[in-house]
Amino acid sequence: MSGTLRGVAGLVAFVTCVSGALAHAFLDHAAPAVGSTVRTAPSAIRVWFTQALEPAFSTIKVVDAKGNVIASSNKAVDASDRTLLSLPVPQLPTGKYRVFWRVLSVDTHVSEGDFTFEVAP
Repeated sequence: MSGTLRGVAGLVAFVTCVSGALAHAFLDHAAPAVGSTVRTAPSAIRVWFTQALEPAFSTIKVVDAKGNVIASSNKAVDASDRTLLSLPVPQLPTGKYRVFWRVLSVDTHVSEGDFTFEVAP
C-alpha cells in the first residue's frame, strides 16, 4: 500500500472513530453547576446535554448524602429544549446532594452519569 493510500485509510479510520465518539449525548453543563457549592437552594435541577434526548427513555434523580431519593422523574426532558433535563425539587436543606442521570439521545445511544453539588448554610 502506498504512503498516500495509508494516509487516506488512516484519515478515514480517524474520522469514523471521532464521529462515533460524538454520537452520544454528553453532559454539557448543569445548574447548580457540577461540583459547586451554592448558598441558595435551587428550586430545580437542570442538566443540559450535547444532543437532543428521547423523552421516553431519559431519567434523572437527586439523592441526599444518606442516599435517600429527594426527587426523580422519567418525564424530565423539557418540551421546548430537548437537550435539557429539568427536575423540580423540594426546598433542600443544607447538605451534599448527588444527581444521577441516564439519557437516550435521539440517535439511540445511551449515556449515564452523576455529579454532586452542595447547599451551604
